[in-house]
Amino acid sequence: MKQDLAGRRLVVTGAARGIGAEVARVAAARGARLALLGLEPDRLRELAHTLGPDASWRTADVRDGAALKSAIDDCAQTMGGIDIIVANAGVAAYGTVRQTDDASFERVLDINLNGVFRTLKYATPHLERSRGHAMVVSSALAFMPLASMAAYGASKAGVEMLALAYRQEVAHLGVTVGLVHPSWIDTDIVRGAEGDLPSFQDLRRRLPYPGNVTTSVHQAAAAIVDGVVRRRSRVYVPRAIAAANWAKAAVNSPLAWPWARRFAARAVPTLEREVEALGRHDQLVPGVDSPTRSTGPSRPGT
Repeated sequence: MKQDLAGRRLVVTGAARGIGAEVARVAAARGARLALLGLEPDRLRELAHTLGPDASWRTADVRDGAALKSAIDDCAQTMGGIDIIVANAGVAAYGTVRQTDDASFERVLDINLNGVFRTLKYATPHLERSRGHAMVVSSALAFMPLASMAAYGASKAGVEMLALAYRQEVAHLGVTVGLVHPSWIDTDIVRGAEGDLPSFQDLRRRLPYPGNVTTSVHQAAAAIVDGVVRRRSRVYVPRAIAAANWAKAAVNSPLAWPWARRFAARAVPTLEREVEALGRHDQLVPGVDSPTRSTGPSRPGT
């Protein structure tokens, strides 16, 4: 395994599971020194232990600005600075606009969008000192609207604009910013949605390529780490998602509307019935809604 991140100090939010955990594993294998932030202390402790004696972890909620700032500052103090931050923490919610409750919609926006804002804000002083790189995880749904995923799509579109504006703001500081646009990744969110909503898998299958394929977590993490190493401005997972971004004007044009309308007319009524039968609208990353908010330093053996 190449050591192109040897000695680099990397912080990952949402690191307990899924993409965040795998990014940590891939980056550590390539020489990075890791600090893990999340809300599942047992999983974070176990992951940090597998990454080696230099890895550390802290519990922190991206909705709590003071706690997040304390955790990021502590990561910097422990590692002697921060070279890279991967803003990955996120959740999804089920349901159409008319049936999603206010609290569910607001929580998705607060974690996915406001959480990235807080992460970037409090990481900036450390990235300025190291002339570092921020990698922000958005989504293919930032430019490919999908019925029943309005809250998630809105949050990820907001994340894209936030990151693009931030890129301009910190360029003179020597800080670079990248965006990640994953399509469907084999994570707890996607597996949970398919388990909760039988029609969700059929909906995904009927999307045009590349919207109908699922990528492994390892492939996604490897692409993100490659993007970090090269300070790429965009990372698409799979790469074919780039075509959808370039063609987003056509995807959302009047020419595409007849197909989108027929697609939604078939999918939405069934999805709404399944969401109502489920009795809830959130598909949270396990642990992200935990009340745990402490941010003290935690390391293997402590």
